[in-house]
Amino acid sequence: MNEPADQAEAALDALVPRLRQFAVVAREEHLTRAAELLRVPQPTLSRSIARLEADLGVPLFTRPGRSIRLTRHGRALLDAAERTIATLSGTVERLAAEAHPGRGRVALGFLHTLGGQTVPRLLKEFRAGHPLIRFALVQDGGHGLLARLRDGEIDLCLTAPLPQAPDLRSRGLDEQRIDLYVPAGHRLAARRHDGVPLTEAADEDFIVMEPGYGLRAITDGLFRAAGFEPRITFEGEEADTARGLVGAGLGVSLLPATASSLADPAVVAVPITTPKAARTIGIAWPADRPLTAPAAAFRDFALTYAGRLPR
Repeated sequence: MNEPADQAEAALDALVPRLRQFAVVAREEHLTRAAELLRVPQPTLSRSIARLEADLGVPLFTRPGRSIRLTRHGRALLDAAERTIATLSGTVERLAAEAHPGRGRVALGFLHTLGGQTVPRLLKEFRAGHPLIRFALVQDGGHGLLARLRDGEIDLCLTAPLPQAPDLRSRGLDEQRIDLYVPAGHRLAARRHDGVPLTEAADEDFIVMEPGYGLRAITDGLFRAAGFEPRITFEGEEADTARGLVGAGLGVSLLPATASSLADPAVVAVPITTPKAARTIGIAWPADRPLTAPAAAFRDFALTYAGRLPR
């Protein structure tokens, strides 16, 4: 039973069995025919309708002879029941379609810094084997992604650093270097091939991500490891903006090494020799609820790229 319509029917049987039974009996006006359509024994159906009437405290049917007829209370309930069943049927069918293994939908969250190369390449290669699976893409900072994951707004997220929490599961996929970005012509730009200790930039103005972003947590750790408190002049939400501010000569920044960054003539990426400057990019998913088939398929596909993420 893989088709959304079939799944919707099964789910409705579980969600609103008594309303569905009532609606079929009301339309057929005959318990035996209704029982055959519903594939339940007639005595079971009779008891179910009697319990519904008892619970509501009103008669839903009159029973002249072998036939049954709706009362005014029954007619009122039938109208509401049919509207409710129609609404639920459409919604449940859409949910079943999202979970379909071959053409479902995945809500994927990821860091802004992974949107340039990593995520597009992963999606392109995944969809080569799963062309009908659709994606809802959500970009956010590290804390925001984990909050959305916990709330069920997204199915999976690509993030760094990896979460350490009992309600989440995660696996590292790859390590990405963090470089010191300086304006072209800066005194440290000539060290682009040899690298520099981070302490050599201790007197610079720094452009960093806002608190709550994964990259901010990582760079704060690098400053602590280097033994100095940075002079922060700008806090932002996007690495591209930070790089643009560096190119305008407004400071330096610690940012992931990406192809687009290295191609920007206004900035120079200088490797950091000490402390070790890198972040582990990983995929996270909830531990307290199962993934849908398409989300599990993408997670498993991403795990095959451990150590070799597209860059």
